[in-house]
Amino acid sequence: MHVAITGGSGFLGRALTTRLRSLGLDVTWLSRDAGRAAPAGVRVRDYASLWSDDRFDAVVNLAGAGIADRRWSAARKRLLLDSRLIPTGVVVDWIRDARVRPRVLLSGSAIGWYGAQGNRPLDEDSPPHDEFQHRLCARWEEAACAAESLGVPVVRLRTGVVLHPDGGMLARLWLPFSLGLGARLGDGRQVLSWVARDDWVEAVMSLLLAHLEGDAAPPAGAFNLTAPVAVDNAAFTRALAHALRRPALLAVPRGALELALGEMATLLLDGQRVVPARLQRSGFVFAWPELGPWLDAQLR
Repeated sequence: MHVAITGGSGFLGRALTTRLRSLGLDVTWLSRDAGRAAPAGVRVRDYASLWSDDRFDAVVNLAGAGIADRRWSAARKRLLLDSRLIPTGVVVDWIRDARVRPRVLLSGSAIGWYGAQGNRPLDEDSPPHDEFQHRLCARWEEAACAAESLGVPVVRLRTGVVLHPDGGMLARLWLPFSLGLGARLGDGRQVLSWVARDDWVEAVMSLLLAHLEGDAAPPAGAFNLTAPVAVDNAAFTRALAHALRRPALLAVPRGALELALGEMATLLLDGQRVVPARLQRSGFVFAWPELGPWLDAQLR
């Protein structure tokens, strides 16, 4: 079996690549830079080479600039959109022309699709709140779903905040928290829908292998990739400080974050309680359903 990954060199793509290779699957990263360094046994191809005679049994589409990396100026919003839509459009165009089409397209999205909705539980059938992060994810999902008209099932990966010491949010927080400078954000009541990276990888693998192994009713549509037990920001702050054996006595006022980050402050201040309902109904079992035990295992 041969799997192509866009965004393969990223925080999620590398972990997924390692898991795929552990099962003996061939992996090719699709990138704008065909000379990008990759793990042993992984090929890197530019997007134009999709139109060669290579066949891929599945495509995992993870390409996209980090939504929390920089303040959301008009130019940054355009980049966030283009970095998702352009690779997705290329993949769908290739699928349209391919002599042998992949069995499935797993395409990245995020729980930002729901927008900020506070403490209300949100499953895959919940309606969104219209705001920038929803519109960004909705356009991304819409572009991927064009493959459905070509006979290729599309699984939309609505990913929460992925935690692992190697990168992402946890890597950014490690230094200040380890110095005893961890801080609650705003009133701390905003809900964080998180997932351990290992669970994210295993969830994606379960969705992928259902197609590659020929399940009678393989999954399609939207799946929330979040842990079953979300936490609010105050609880997250306490749990991370506890795992690092440091105090967390500070608080950053809401107004200061809004002044510093502008519209992007919503990512830190306005929560979402997202429930992985479809994963749980499918029988998927999370190794790390709760934050505290996971943090203690990783950081102590």
